[in-house]
Amino acid sequence: QVQLVESGGGLVQTGDSLKLSCAVSGRMFSSFAMGWFRQPPGKDREFVAGIRWGAGNTKYADSVKGRFTISRTQAEKTLYLQMNGLRPDDTAAYYCAVDRNGYYDVSGQDYWGKGTLVTVSS
Repeated sequence: QVQLVESGGGLVQTGDSLKLSCAVSGRMFSSFAMGWFRQPPGKDREFVAGIRWGAGNTKYADSVKGRFTISRTQAEKTLYLQMNGLRPDDTAAYYCAVDRNGYYDVSGQDYWGKGTLVTVSS
């Protein structure tokens, strides 16, 4: 069983930066994938960024490439999302998740955190 707790959300202005954290408890394996997902108000949840827990390979949605950076510390079992150049359309509830099979499909994630809200004002 894996438990995830997000933190770091808040209200910021356009162009600001914010760093989200996701504390992981439970046993993690190198084959697991961890991801950040977001759900804007009134819209479906979507993939933002992902990383393989073991190798550290990363993947990003086109909408955040060059602005967001995903990372993890295995020793501290923490996942991060550094968000730079924030825009109003980044406003959403942000969730971290784990997929035991190493994929980033929203529907396939095995464990979810409860989310942290990011609001970007114009």
